[in-house]
Amino acid sequence: MDLAALAVFRTVAREQSVTRAAELLGRVPSNVTTRVQQLEAEIGVALFQRDKKRMVLTAAGETYLDYAERILNLAEEAQQRVKPLAPFGTLRVGSMECAVASRLPAPLARYSAAWPQVRIELTTAPTRPLIEAVLARRIDCALIALPSGEGWLGPTPLDTVPVFREDLVLLLPHGHPEVHTAEDIKPRTLATFAPGCTYRGLAEDWLTDQGRRQMAFAIQEVRSYHAMFACTAAGSCVSVMPRGLVELMDHREAVEEKPLRTVDTYLASRPGFATSAFAAFRETLGEFSDFKEEGDGAG
Repeated sequence: MDLAALAVFRTVAREQSVTRAAELLGRVPSNVTTRVQQLEAEIGVALFQRDKKRMVLTAAGETYLDYAERILNLAEEAQQRVKPLAPFGTLRVGSMECAVASRLPAPLARYSAAWPQVRIELTTAPTRPLIEAVLARRIDCALIALPSGEGWLGPTPLDTVPVFREDLVLLLPHGHPEVHTAEDIKPRTLATFAPGCTYRGLAEDWLTDQGRRQMAFAIQEVRSYHAMFACTAAGSCVSVMPRGLVELMDHREAVEEKPLRTVDTYLASRPGFATSAFAAFRETLGEFSDFKEEGDGAG
């Protein structure tokens, strides 16, 4: 299989444009079009639906893109493993939104300054999709949340190193009476991310007393912590997030906080994944870790 053709296909799929893909690849548009047509002829299916403005993947194209991503990522990993010099190439990092906002900017800035030949591709998602992406080789590593000492997500065949420790808090509208149990909460709606988010799961566990009672709260799924905060400040919802993230929000006086528990953030990777770019990233995160005095034990 021609890796160069796969790289062209991946770029067109990402950009949804032959012209933009050609610019990024340093090719002429006609060459990009030819490579895509040759690839479609080779596998015998149409990968794109073409119109005047966009190149949209077909269902077969979506499936093929997933495999192309894995093949290209594995090829680059192999190159880095057999050429273990200074970090280079691309490192695909996944992370929860909260870690991107409150934890990663400083480590990423230091890493970029130390290793300018590494290109970081950063994506965000809840913990469960991040685990799936690492296992499928769509990304190289991920920052995920796992409750300490618990198999809360079930078995995860990944290498994990604790990096950060977060204090999880329940946010309530301003002036809300003191809360001891879920029955004391007045807004009966939880603003949270889609299923697969560790913090959502822990919030649901607390609201149902570890499943011993029926969930009496409606769920309002949102796409950002700022939306959670706004819904809570408006008095229509409660929400759960790390205190460190709350401290970055404006108008903190608009909400009340109730401590819930601590949750650890781990750097997760596939067993045996050991490129020089990843080793340097893990070392850089360790410089900012809440566990640096406790060593690098696996979770």
